[in-house]
Amino acid sequence: MARSLGLDIGKRRIGVATCDTLKVIARPLDIIDRRTQDAIGAIIAHAQTQQVDEIVVGYPYHASGAVSEQAQSVERFIDALRARGNISIVYCDERYSTGEAREIMGAQRRLGAGQHDDAIAAAVILQRYLDARRDQSIDEREDDSYSADA
Repeated sequence: MARSLGLDIGKRRIGVATCDTLKVIARPLDIIDRRTQDAIGAIIAHAQTQQVDEIVVGYPYHASGAVSEQAQSVERFIDALRARGNISIVYCDERYSTGEAREIMGAQRRLGAGQHDDAIAAAVILQRYLDARRDQSIDEREDDSYSADA
C-alpha cells in the first residue's frame, strides 16, 4: 500500500510528514528551507522515496473560516508542484495545526526532545486528514449495514 505525504507550506519553510502504509499514523519527516533548497524537487523526492499516492496540503483559513492571505501563496506553490509532478493533491484545513504542534513540542521538550514545529504541524494536518478519511469510511460502512438490514 502507498503512503500519504503531508505538507505545511510556510513562507520560509515547508514541514513534511508521512504516514504508515495503512494510513493510520502520521509522523514528522522533514523541514524544507525554501530559501536554500529546491522545495518542489525535495517534495517530489520524498514522494518517490516514501512511495506516496497522494499529498495532503494544509490550507490556510482564518479562525472565522475565511480564506487567509497565505492561501494564494499556497495555491501558487501547489500549481507549480502539479506542473512538475503527477500525483494526487488534496487540501486539508490547517487551522490551529501550529498551535497543536507547539503543544506537542512542549511535551517533547519536557522529555528532552527538540524539533521545529513545521514538520510536526504537517503531521498534525496529515493526521487530521487520515482520521477524517477513516471516520468517513466507518460512516459509509455503517450506512451500508443499515441498508442491508432494511
